[in-house]
Amino acid sequence: MTPKLTEAYACVPSTERGRGILISGDNKSDKLLYTNGRSVIIMSLRNPLDVAVYAEHAYPVTVARFSPNGEWIASADVSGTVRIWGTHNDFVLKNEFKVLSGRIDDLQWSPDGLRIVASGEGKGKSFVRAFMWDSGSTVGDFDGHSKRVLSCAFKPTRPFRIVTCGEDFLVNFYEGPPFKFKLSLRDHSNFVNCIRFSPDGSKFITVSSDKSGIIYDGKTADKIGELSSEDGHKGSIYALSWSPDGKQVLTVSADKSAKVWEMSEDNNGKLKKTLPPPGSGGVDDMLVGCLWQNDHIVTVSLGGFISIFSASNLDKAPLLISGHMKNVTSLAVLKSDPKLVLSSSYDGLIVKWIQGAGYGGKLKRKENSQIKCLAAVDEEIVSCGFDNKVWRVPLRSDQCGDAEAIDIGSQPNDISLALLSPELALVSTDAGVVMLRGTKVLSTINLGFTVTACTISPDGSEAIVGGQDGKLHMYSITGDTLNEEAVLEKHRGPISVIRYSPDVSMFASGDLNREAVVWDRASREIKLKNMLYHTARINCLAWSPDSTLVATGSLDTCVIIYEVDKPPASRVTIKGAHLGGVYGITFTDEDTVVSSGEDAFVRVWRLTPQ
Repeated sequence: MTPKLTEAYACVPSTERGRGILISGDNKSDKLLYTNGRSVIIMSLRNPLDVAVYAEHAYPVTVARFSPNGEWIASADVSGTVRIWGTHNDFVLKNEFKVLSGRIDDLQWSPDGLRIVASGEGKGKSFVRAFMWDSGSTVGDFDGHSKRVLSCAFKPTRPFRIVTCGEDFLVNFYEGPPFKFKLSLRDHSNFVNCIRFSPDGSKFITVSSDKSGIIYDGKTADKIGELSSEDGHKGSIYALSWSPDGKQVLTVSADKSAKVWEMSEDNNGKLKKTLPPPGSGGVDDMLVGCLWQNDHIVTVSLGGFISIFSASNLDKAPLLISGHMKNVTSLAVLKSDPKLVLSSSYDGLIVKWIQGAGYGGKLKRKENSQIKCLAAVDEEIVSCGFDNKVWRVPLRSDQCGDAEAIDIGSQPNDISLALLSPELALVSTDAGVVMLRGTKVLSTINLGFTVTACTISPDGSEAIVGGQDGKLHMYSITGDTLNEEAVLEKHRGPISVIRYSPDVSMFASGDLNREAVVWDRASREIKLKNMLYHTARINCLAWSPDSTLVATGSLDTCVIIYEVDKPPASRVTIKGAHLGGVYGITFTDEDTVVSSGEDAFVRVWRLTPQ
């Protein structure tokens, strides 16, 4: 078998309350560039399923930009490092420079692609630096700021200028190269969040948390106009983007709206249209980033919705894309529709993905509690979080019905449903297990050892419980009591996951000591051993529907697929499936594996016979 990546459902940009994010793009290839954690994501605006990821940064990435010719990308992270890499053949690294001593918030290329200016947090030293892209040597001296510099811009035409703005309410103007301080502008009364030159370089705009936008002359930095305050933003303005012809400007704000402004002859901005927020108007709909590229107007909300409007037809409803922002910890596939995948991340978000189409909507629950583990059958989702409660949520097309919660008294760490009678559920806690029927607790059983994983057979007649000591305890279930039948010893570390095969003739278990074992259920003998090919703990395990393959996902970023009737040496490994570790795995059919992980991605792999 050879695995091939057929689809990748992207994470959304990392956002932070009270801060803007600066997304960018490349107008030749119509790509969008944004960051999440240590990944830089390159997404095509024409086809959002066309996604590439660059994951070579050692620290969380803050901003990335295409060079003017579209051949290179410069990306910067919280440690003050800038990496410059090629957009083709495997993202070859051209250079890496340590630019600032703190986090970098913005960077821009000069129009000739030879210089880069970066700004951010300086820890008492310089907050801005411009350098040659090939040698890293500094060009110019940037004094005049006393606090973090949030944004910088390069004048796109000669004579070159650099402008910067930041948390000291200042806008500074530098001439060069080599660049030196020319003057300081004090027109804003709060943080200045974003600064951008118009495409022809004749003017630049600053937007600020004081809800205003001011327009300056590009050559002399004289104030020449402002964005009209009637119908203006009612909250901090976080970002702006010019239209390609320089006649209009897009702004986004904490008041949850995006506005398109027309530049008049006297250099003032007149409101042309206000674009609606993506959701119902909660905090998550605050808009924090924007981009105007060719005919696309892109806005990003705090909750991670990417809305793509058409600039030539602003009344048309936008294309909405979303996904996870945090580690995706569990995956579930519904039997009734195997093309549908549900994924959940611990921040309480459940997303529906449709194979071939991608994002299929978020499942809105009335109770947005955190999710630690998730199990699903056709009509219902069962989840447990960090609040000692188990939630049973009825599932109707894309909405959830009224959830019912069961308090089980201590924190759940694993959950399993009897698939043939799904109202029966087994939940494990540190001290033992709890059996639930519907929303009632049948029994709470203290097993006398520390429990780390559990599973219940589809007909509800047998349970297997894994312990901190690496032993598997098999119980038969009668009524609401468990009777211990056998103890299986093989694992050398705490058990992390146990799963029955779909035909219930076998079960597989994985441990924190990187080993997986397949057992025969009837004889309780080991059927496949020496599955020791991960280099870190096993987080998740899944069977193919025909019970011939077992897939394991691990903290070592790999997915390994074993065939049950062949020796483990003939395994198939997907290296680097998820940056930071694989946390969820499932099969949708005999030759399709879906995995999810720390990088907030969900990926679909196709297994083709050799």
